[in-house]
Amino acid sequence: LLQQGQQVFAISWRNPHARHRDWDADTYGAAIVEALDTVQCIAGTDSAHVLGTCSGGILAAMVAAHLTEIGEGDRIAGLTLAVTVLDQTQAGTAAAVMSERAAAAAIRDSAARGYLDGRTLAEMFAWLRPSDLVWRYWVNNYVQGRAPAAFDVLFWNSDTTRMTAALHRDLVLLGLRNALTAPGAATMLGTPVDLSTVTADAYVVGGSADHLCPWQSTYRSARLLGSKDSRFVLSSNGHIASLVNPPGNPRASFRFGQPVPETPDEWLAAAETTSDSWWPDYARWLAERSGPDVDAPHSLGARQFPPLAPAPGTYVHHS
Repeated sequence: LLQQGQQVFAISWRNPHARHRDWDADTYGAAIVEALDTVQCIAGTDSAHVLGTCSGGILAAMVAAHLTEIGEGDRIAGLTLAVTVLDQTQAGTAAAVMSERAAAAAIRDSAARGYLDGRTLAEMFAWLRPSDLVWRYWVNNYVQGRAPAAFDVLFWNSDTTRMTAALHRDLVLLGLRNALTAPGAATMLGTPVDLSTVTADAYVVGGSADHLCPWQSTYRSARLLGSKDSRFVLSSNGHIASLVNPPGNPRASFRFGQPVPETPDEWLAAAETTSDSWWPDYARWLAERSGPDVDAPHSLGARQFPPLAPAPGTYVHHS
């Protein structure tokens, strides 16, 4: 995106500890709004594109609805949701096994610790695909005594992070009640969340082999929004590889189209298919919804927001 002339800002995740147990969805929503304020100040613009992935996309969509509710929806130039499930109807194995009793137990466990341990979450996700993510490595590494092959994406995937108890509670209850599908059933920063009021153009991405956020569920996310101009993209590969998918990959492909058909299968039958990564398509989509090119800044930050440390910041060093 930088090479295509887009000015990119990223919010760095802070790995929480027990003392942060009370950071809830509102806490993170307020942080997104604060980041948007900062970006607009540094860039000197009245609006910005917002991209959220997975659970971050849930929070981004809720913040977009909040801004609309308080009359500031035009601050979102475009909303991008990647592998994000807003409608928990048929949302995959993880959602299927979640009952009121299981949800209460999960919430109690994270409340006792002050956080949801990332290793516990990773183990649960691994057992959703045991042949690929458990037994394959057990046979190769333990039975056959082979060293695992170096794989940057797999290494990154194994670098787990924690989640605060309060945010875990809020996300579990959102999913259990499927609250984002009913206007006003959830709130963000004291305002009711109605995703149908989010009219910013939307670019929604799903992974064709995603076992955590099935693409059919991410398609329903696109249809929940009130965007008059939206694009649904179905990328090849799974939850991570569908996104970490650089241009020029000879094995990459994606399907695209407007999320007009009611069902994912109807959309799939009518969607166009093209080779390569979806990122060049996304860069063009952003450019069509961005202002004219301006000279790049000579220095980072702004007077109110001087640089604190080299990228990617200090949070990534916290254990």
